[in-house]
Amino acid sequence: MKVIEHLAKANETLISFEIIPPKRGGDIHSLLKVVDDISRYHPPFIDITSHAAEVTYEETPQGIKRKIKRKRPGTLGICALIQNKYNIDAVPHVLCHGFTREETEDFLIDLQYLGIENVLAIRGEDSGYQKPLIAGRSVNHYAVDLVAQIKDMNQGKYLEEDLADARPSNFCIGVAAYPEKHIAAPNLEFDIKNLKHKIEAGADYAVTQMFYDNRHYFNFVDKCRQAGIDVPIIPGLKILTSKRQLTSIPSAFHISLPTELTDQVLEARDDAEALEIGIDWAYRQVKELLEHKVPAIHFYIMQNSKPIKQLMKKIGL
Repeated sequence: MKVIEHLAKANETLISFEIIPPKRGGDIHSLLKVVDDISRYHPPFIDITSHAAEVTYEETPQGIKRKIKRKRPGTLGICALIQNKYNIDAVPHVLCHGFTREETEDFLIDLQYLGIENVLAIRGEDSGYQKPLIAGRSVNHYAVDLVAQIKDMNQGKYLEEDLADARPSNFCIGVAAYPEKHIAAPNLEFDIKNLKHKIEAGADYAVTQMFYDNRHYFNFVDKCRQAGIDVPIIPGLKILTSKRQLTSIPSAFHISLPTELTDQVLEARDDAEALEIGIDWAYRQVKELLEHKVPAIHFYIMQNSKPIKQLMKKIGL
């Protein structure tokens, strides 16, 4: 079932999750344990991130060596497992950075074979790696371009000439939204215009970047509605789990943390107490979002289900 169909049929706020594949060469069993844990909360869909090649630099006796590696393969296989073993709709992330449009089309065709109907189209982080383009290959530079490509496939328009008679795909397209604006946007109003372009290109719903002050989300939704954006906007949350995350989360995701939360975590005796503070803070966020009857709450849990289990128990789910 499509994400927007889940949202339309729901009588209450839905709960969904986002996980990340194991590192290259890692073991999938730990991730399956996470899926086992979160499946008990009956999420209608689970997002699975995708990762392209990235550039790393290593110091050797011969000097600095540049390496290109793909950190986390396996998105397709994990999607198939979630969709068919757990009967939960999988939402794979589809990226611009690191992939050609032709590779994207192949990936989407594979998803179609598996009966997966949902994708999240995002630009992705610039990993420093630019794929060399051979003759006849092309790239999507922005998420709006990627949305347009998927929309074309939904209308039976493929890149490959031998797919001219192929049946149209049927993807529900999600996109990312940024209540505190994307790092590359000069201001929030500019970023909302970009989101509107993605909706006009064919996106069906949006999921926000994590935030720790609900006012950012409510203000963002109000501005989006004023701009004529009427698709569901799902708030994204992440439980703060350690003192180190006071700096790592703002640095990695380009968001702010409320002073009240920061002061409490700084005063925590250890990470165990910091986790308790993070769970209580998330609980307060969830309670307010539920009161406002948001369409769903999307939790970024990566590969650690313990904090979300504690939060769900506190909520009463």
